Amino acid sequence: MIGTAHRVSSPRVVNIEDLRRLAKRRLPRVVFDYLDGGAEAELTLRENCRAFEAITFRPHQAVAAAQCDLRTTILGSKISFPVMLAPVGYTRLIHARGELAVARAASTAGVGYVVATFAGHKLEDVKNATSGPVWYQLYLIGGREVAEAAIERARNAGYSALVLTIDTAVSGLRERDLRNGMKELLAGNIFSKLPYLPQMFAHPAWLTSFLLDGGLPSLENVIVPGQGPMPLVDVSSGLAAAAITWKDFGWIRESWRGPIVVKGILTGEDARRAMDEGAAAIIVSNHGGRQLDGVAATIRALPEVISAVNGEAEVLMDSGIRRGSDIVKALCLGARAILIGRAYGYGLGAAGEAGVARALGILRADVERTMKLLGCSAVGELNSSLVNYPCGW
Repeated sequence: MIGTAHRVSSPRVVNIEDLRRLAKRRLPRVVFDYLDGGAEAELTLRENCRAFEAITFRPHQAVAAAQCDLRTTILGSKISFPVMLAPVGYTRLIHARGELAVARAASTAGVGYVVATFAGHKLEDVKNATSGPVWYQLYLIGGREVAEAAIERARNAGYSALVLTIDTAVSGLRERDLRNGMKELLAGNIFSKLPYLPQMFAHPAWLTSFLLDGGLPSLENVIVPGQGPMPLVDVSSGLAAAAITWKDFGWIRESWRGPIVVKGILTGEDARRAMDEGAAAIIVSNHGGRQLDGVAATIRALPEVISAVNGEAEVLMDSGIRRGSDIVKALCLGARAILIGRAYGYGLGAAGEAGVARALGILRADVERTMKLLGCSAVGELNSSLVNYPCGW
């Protein structure tokens, strides 16, 4: 742990882009591009980050905040600063410890974690690795019976909320995955894999860890009756039969009596519909630019959703977060908390648990510094008077 922590310490790593650079160096191209890439021309992927540049701060000067209180609550759970770790599939391909490393880093930082259906470690083991709030993100891969079994496991393990992702009627066209042979490497025969193997051999440290971990992991939380855990499938194949529609909310509410969080909302109309279907919280999200290319950046969609919800549900957002100042801007526009995905994924790819911890440390320090420069001493003081943003939003 000391060695990996040193690899991501300052001055070698001072921001999230530095972690991205290290992850790119350590990971095979197919794994890095799965984490880094978006759909089609990646217009939305880029816009998610660029849109934050259109927001400027209006600080209160001549104010010295000796301490900043970054604590908040999400669906009744206390977290040390307003961040949740978003669900990232195939995490065990990025690093052998996968979700376990992420959960431990989240626990140390005092933040929550949303565990993906496409996880490589058992949801019970992930829950046991953290003392913070843990939510389970549900896809209907394997069908209703398989999903109901996963819901039951999540409830018994102590997961506090169920996240329904609704923007995956089909998988987005992730061109980098096609070029790099993701489908062939995960599910093809040995002959179809051959053209893509050199990228693996070019990263011996990752390959050694991958092989010692047993190679391709199964989907440990998708248990097919009579067969056991479903083999790992490429995301396009997995999502094709896993879409959640509004009609599914009825039986899901019967299976899960706790809070339901709806992820993938970009309009006020869908926000109201989600609330009508029983959502306790909404995540403004375009799937990190990985689904429908050309939709609005999430920070741009946030004000419309905040207005539509009108305080009747908690609103979170994800996508495009690379600095703590981005988090503060979203909080000023009304988000309760922010989900980060790629930011910690780069850390995981760079140095496992130490890298995730470093990503969280960077973002937390950024948030605290930004708040002090704004003249704010607590998260609750952040509001829209502290930012300028385009009137068309």
